[in-house]
Amino acid sequence: MTTTPKRKLIEVALPLEAINRESAREKSIRHGHPSTLHLWWARRPLAACRAVLFAQLVDDPSSHPDKFPTEEAVAAERRRLFRLIERLVVWENTTNDALLREAHEEILRSTDGAPPSLLDPFAGGGSIPLEAQRLGLEAHASDLNPVPVLINKALIEIPPKWAGKPPVFPGAAEEKLSKDGQTEGMWPKATGLAEDILRYGKRMRNEAEKRISHLYPKVKLEDGSQANIIAWLWARTVQCPSPACGIQMPLTKSWWLGKKKGQEAYVVHRVENGRVVFDVGHDIKQAPRGGTDGTVQRTGVTCIGCGDATPLSYVRAEGKAGRISQQLMAIAVEGKRGRTYLPPNEEHEKAADIPVPDGVPDTEIPHNPRYLTTPNYGMTHHADLFTHRQLETLRIFSGLVHDLHESIAADAVAAGLPHQKAVEYAGDICLYEALAFSRTTDLNNSLVTWSNSRNQARNLFSRQAIPMAWDFAEVNPFANAAGDVSISVATVAKSIKNLPATPAGWSRKSDAAERSYVGVAISTDPPYYDNIGYADLADFFYVWLRKSVGRFFPDATSTMLTPKGAELVADPMRFEGSKEKAESHFESGFIEVFSRIRQAGGEGIPITIFYAFKQAESEEDGVASTGWETLLAGLIEAGFRITGTWPMRTERAGRSRDNASNALASSIVLACRPRAEHSETITRPMFLDALKEEMPEKLNELQQGAIAPVDLAQAAIGPGMAVFSRYAQVLEPDGKPMSVRTALVLINQILDEVLSEQEGDFDSDTRFCVQWFKNFGWNEGTFGDADNLARGRNTSVEGVQRGGVFRAVAGKANLLPFSALPSDWHPETDDRISLWEVVLHLAKALDEEGGDAAARLMAAARIRVDMDVAQELAYLLFAICEKRGLTQDAILFNGLGQSWSDLTAAARKQAASASKPIQDGFAFDED
Repeated sequence: MTTTPKRKLIEVALPLEAINRESAREKSIRHGHPSTLHLWWARRPLAACRAVLFAQLVDDPSSHPDKFPTEEAVAAERRRLFRLIERLVVWENTTNDALLREAHEEILRSTDGAPPSLLDPFAGGGSIPLEAQRLGLEAHASDLNPVPVLINKALIEIPPKWAGKPPVFPGAAEEKLSKDGQTEGMWPKATGLAEDILRYGKRMRNEAEKRISHLYPKVKLEDGSQANIIAWLWARTVQCPSPACGIQMPLTKSWWLGKKKGQEAYVVHRVENGRVVFDVGHDIKQAPRGGTDGTVQRTGVTCIGCGDATPLSYVRAEGKAGRISQQLMAIAVEGKRGRTYLPPNEEHEKAADIPVPDGVPDTEIPHNPRYLTTPNYGMTHHADLFTHRQLETLRIFSGLVHDLHESIAADAVAAGLPHQKAVEYAGDICLYEALAFSRTTDLNNSLVTWSNSRNQARNLFSRQAIPMAWDFAEVNPFANAAGDVSISVATVAKSIKNLPATPAGWSRKSDAAERSYVGVAISTDPPYYDNIGYADLADFFYVWLRKSVGRFFPDATSTMLTPKGAELVADPMRFEGSKEKAESHFESGFIEVFSRIRQAGGEGIPITIFYAFKQAESEEDGVASTGWETLLAGLIEAGFRITGTWPMRTERAGRSRDNASNALASSIVLACRPRAEHSETITRPMFLDALKEEMPEKLNELQQGAIAPVDLAQAAIGPGMAVFSRYAQVLEPDGKPMSVRTALVLINQILDEVLSEQEGDFDSDTRFCVQWFKNFGWNEGTFGDADNLARGRNTSVEGVQRGGVFRAVAGKANLLPFSALPSDWHPETDDRISLWEVVLHLAKALDEEGGDAAARLMAAARIRVDMDVAQELAYLLFAICEKRGLTQDAILFNGLGQSWSDLTAAARKQAASASKPIQDGFAFDED
């Protein structure tokens, strides 16, 4: 006997608006956020991961007809779960233990008290495993790349081992005891670990400053005082090829140093005795403008000595010959009134002029000019991306991590840990110190640029590439500012304090195509074709992490560079430039991974997959996307059926159209279940019949689940693909299997039909208004058009006019727009009310007066019209507005649709309150 698995919440409904809002908000949160532990690319927002995992494990109320026998009971329970999710996704609640326990109790109820372990086989930055742990699940993270393996160890594996333990740094525990005067609960979660990270990190930084502070001298000001240097600003140089000139011509993108009002500064240059001399200017009248700002353009370089133009091909050739140099242009210092700039001087040029130190990573940068452009200019090894002074600094820090290990272990033994545990603890602390200094390399390299609008250095990885930089900022690593290890250590320690640190977690280096998937639930964020070259970029950090903690974590750091061959990425450069071979590698690898997951079973809980949408992939109808289709096709071929698709907007909208366009989801979450082993094959007509039979009910569930109209088309793909993917094949009339693209087109067509069929529930006046809106929008038509349309819908032009929604004068006719609707309208006194009138007034009230006013209006209108049918109209009007390009109106109807559930609940409360008997001026409930 086969038991049908219970439907999970993620397969039916989600409070997307709250999830998307908090996911977007999270991007502006830095202090204490786990992403500040160490850079990794394309992390999923914690809010989205937390909500998805909860909904993946918790039953939808419709799975329990014994507990929720009516549609109203199901809807009420769904709203309760939504309220929990809405609180759960708020950043400030990530440390709310009571709320997290409440969420865990819900998970226990839906998993018979035995929730599964959660595995992410493409763990990356660790958002999914961390949020699984936060929800009380045993978390497992694996990745082929050693950098995310180490990051996940730091997030989910190490903190639970030392949770509740005091720090071992001499005097740290005693200092807090004397300050707080109590011992119970003194070091909750991983706060003791965080304290040790902070203190040993400070020791490491101070020791480094003792050894190499002479390389970073302070600068003397005119008044004799000394100022702290923030950065040295350099220009790369090549010799001018003109025989009559021959200067070392500077390569700069801009001469501007600072553009803040009242603090303007720029580089002044001149040529003296065949050498370029730099100074700093402040006179705005003399500032560089237009074509005079910088020497490097897209086509080449202009020499400031002779004015000749030199092609970039010459610069590339000089770079490959090792003849690119650098010259100090200016010094950025921390002045009494903010940052200011000083001209270069000989002392500071000499301080930076040291030989290449021994023992630095001599590893080669892969050839991939799409996003690794420095080899074009002779910078072919990772060591070439740093100045000699920076290399010496990083070498010192790497060595100091080694030196720390012995002293931490000794302190741990003195604090009472057994020797083996003390050694293990020392290695774990060293990993955090290594991550802290590795994190600073993003600002301590010779590709860091200077932001003249913000007066600060701009880190290398502002995007997912290692591009060439002409003029660059060499940050002072001892300036107590960005790029200083002390700042990074404090940031790491703060992020560790906020971690759940329970239950146990594991992070392992593993190929997703080879590992086991038995006995775990799966939620993952796999790579997407060639969006990001993780392995090539991660080498930048890995060469230093391996040098500093490789011997403490040998399993994760066994390779010289990050593995490339088995990486699941469609990179043509790894296949002799063949895009076809690269895509084949990705697609076959993807299917292999998910086939292994399918073979492991796991019938009770769906798997969830995040898919990052590239906007360039989408066509106007939101359907055609090569990556999207390939993902769906790959999952189906691997033996899965898709049971849910949910658009996630994790970016803040920049245009009004963004708010009302379902093509702009930044990622999509899919829910999938294993397809039956012996599923049948059907024909195209049978597929269409199944869609027509099942889509109306599923669409109603989505609408009742408060999904915004803007998200309806994307979310409706879930139940549509559930039909398509539960069959072995859907055959076209010519006998060939139907493609995923064709299935998506048909699903969208059926969605349009279902929305249109809902018109049958509308009153005559509303059917007339909907059809007129489809044809004319708010524009004028003729009286004849209106008369013909009205007769066909069993109404009249005069009647629709009397209904207060239409105007017909002098042979012209049009629908009344929002601005023409009366502000004193009330549904109880309207002698010819229509759904159209109600929905337009609701949208207007919500937009202009807010939710309370709209709820009052809904409470009054629900006596006269069916509000479930009115909700259907709101969704239909949004769809019509999108097709007609009526963006602002689409935004109004989208807002109404996504607020419908809240407005309904508020309207019911108002109606109940109004119906209570009054005693002494107060409403009260009757027995």
